[in-house]
Amino acid sequence: MPRLSEVIAALDTLWPPERAEQWDAVGTVVGEPGAEVTRVLFAVDPVQDVVDEAVRLGADLLVTHHPLYLRGTTTVAAGHFKGRVVHTLIKNDIALHVAHTNADTADPGVSDALAGALDLRVVRPLVPDATDPAGRRGLGRICELDHPETLAEFAARAAKRLPATAQGVRVAGDPDALVRTVAVSGGSGDSLFDQVRAAGVDAFLTADLRHHPVSEAVQHTPLGLVDAAHWATEWPWCEQAAAQLDEISDRHGWDLRVHVSKTVTDPWSSHHDSSGAPN
Repeated sequence: MPRLSEVIAALDTLWPPERAEQWDAVGTVVGEPGAEVTRVLFAVDPVQDVVDEAVRLGADLLVTHHPLYLRGTTTVAAGHFKGRVVHTLIKNDIALHVAHTNADTADPGVSDALAGALDLRVVRPLVPDATDPAGRRGLGRICELDHPETLAEFAARAAKRLPATAQGVRVAGDPDALVRTVAVSGGSGDSLFDQVRAAGVDAFLTADLRHHPVSEAVQHTPLGLVDAAHWATEWPWCEQAAAQLDEISDRHGWDLRVHVSKTVTDPWSSHHDSSGAPN
C-alpha cells in the first residue's frame, strides 16, 4: 500500500500547488505522511456530512475541491464546526487534501469535467494560462455543441445532466436564441463576463450569478446565461479526479479503492416557485 506522502506527490503532479491563486489555501490540511492509504474519497466540500461519510467508508484520505480554512484560523476547537471536522478526521486517521484553483486551471481541470458532463466539445481555455506553451491550461473553457439548439434546450440539457439541487438552473436571455458555442466555468463565474463577451460565444454556463452583473450583461449583448448551483457545476470534477487517481494507482500497482461522494453539499435545501405579489 502507498504512503500518504506518495499519494499526495501523485496528486500534486495533477494539480501543482504552485499554480493555485495567491489567496487560495490548497494542499494537505490533516494527515500523517507515513500513514498507509488504501481508500480515497473525493468530494466538493469538507463539511461534517462528507467527513462522516468518509468515516463510514473507512477512507484514509479525503480529497476536496473547496478548502477547509480559506482565511486562516486561531482555533480548531471542536465547538466550532470546522474544528469538529478536524477532530473527526484526526480521531479516525483520515487525511484531508485540497485542490482548488490549481484544479480549476489544470489540464484537465474543473471546467473540462463540467463540459464533459454536458457532452460539449472543448476548444480552448476561456482565460489561458500564460505559462502553458501548449495553450491547454487556464480558467474556464470555450466549447462547441455537436449541433445547434435553443438556449432553452441547452438549459434543459444542463438541468438534466448536472446533479439535482434545490436551485435547479436559471436562464437569462432569449429562450429561442440558437446556441452553437458556449463558455463554461465551474463555480462562481460572473467575474469573467468581459472574457466571455470577448470570446464571442452564444451562451455562458456557470454558477453564483448576481443581479447587477447579469442585468448589465444582458444589456450589452444577446449572450444567453445559464446559472446552475455552485456545487453542481464542480461535482463532475470529483468523478474526473477519481478516474485520474485510479489510473495512477493502476500504473503504480497501488490497488487503491477510489470513491466519489454522492452527498449533496449544496447549502440550499428547498425551492419554491414564486407566484409573487402584484407589482
